[in-house]
Amino acid sequence: MYGSKTLRYRPPVWLRNGHVQSVWSTLFRSVPMQEPTREVLPTLDEDELQLDWYRQGSDRLAVISHGLEGHSRRPYVLGLARALLAEGWDVLAWNYRSCGGVMNLQPRFYHSGATEDLTHVVNHALSGDYKSLFLSGFSMGGNLTLLYLGQQGEMVDSRICGAVTYSVPCDLAGSAEVLALPSRRIYMQRFLKDLHVKMQEKSRRFPDLIDTNGFESIRTFREFDDRYTAPLHGFRNAEDYWAQCSALPRLRDIRVPALMINATDDPFLSAKCFPETRKLLGDHVRLEAPRWGGHVGFVEHARDGFYWSERRALGFLSHLS
Repeated sequence: MYGSKTLRYRPPVWLRNGHVQSVWSTLFRSVPMQEPTREVLPTLDEDELQLDWYRQGSDRLAVISHGLEGHSRRPYVLGLARALLAEGWDVLAWNYRSCGGVMNLQPRFYHSGATEDLTHVVNHALSGDYKSLFLSGFSMGGNLTLLYLGQQGEMVDSRICGAVTYSVPCDLAGSAEVLALPSRRIYMQRFLKDLHVKMQEKSRRFPDLIDTNGFESIRTFREFDDRYTAPLHGFRNAEDYWAQCSALPRLRDIRVPALMINATDDPFLSAKCFPETRKLLGDHVRLEAPRWGGHVGFVEHARDGFYWSERRALGFLSHLS
């Protein structure tokens, strides 16, 4: 199996808590990086995607997909980008519609199954001179990455060498239920606060399509996805959206080496986000479930500034090259 020698994650005792791990990077991590080259990529439906390029003349490219309400300059994205650059890769960190500090042009925004946008980014990247392309995604971006590869199946471009994903809510319905728990209220409030700002701007631009009256009463992703995500993106309701866009049923269709790293103390994930059987994972996907790490955490204090998750990605890549 790809990368059979697992790099164990053993954080200090004070970091053996899923909630601490989940907020640590956001509050305390700073990743010094060169300024990227920003490219605006037009879409086929007259919208735009904001791409951040880190080029150093490599013939190998890594494409990084961020999490829900994230963007290309989040510490977890920059941390992985820095590690990949140090190993000689070019890096493309892209922003979903409405992310990256620029509101998109169409009423739609982004969602966990918007693989048409990832397809567009990958095809654009492969139109250059790259001989090898590696995919990585965090949280929602991990689901998006694995769903994309599952949809590609046998037709996947031969230049795509593999993928590493972290904290993947591959069971969207189950993860929505977990985040609806009272103990997860602080996370939901943060997501909904950010989404409210975006929907207010969308409402100003498209008042006939989007109404934010009563948004303050929304408490869960079921309510948000029923009211906004589903109708704006062609799904019947939240359940239909989650069923069509969860990566879990498509893992067995993936045909490139793919690693999914989900910490067992992740406060965002349901039990189904830890598939263990070949029937679910298929022949090309491997699940690693460290005891600690939280949601997009995997904090490590090292002289080079790398986190464990970044070292694990480099280790996995070393078996593919």
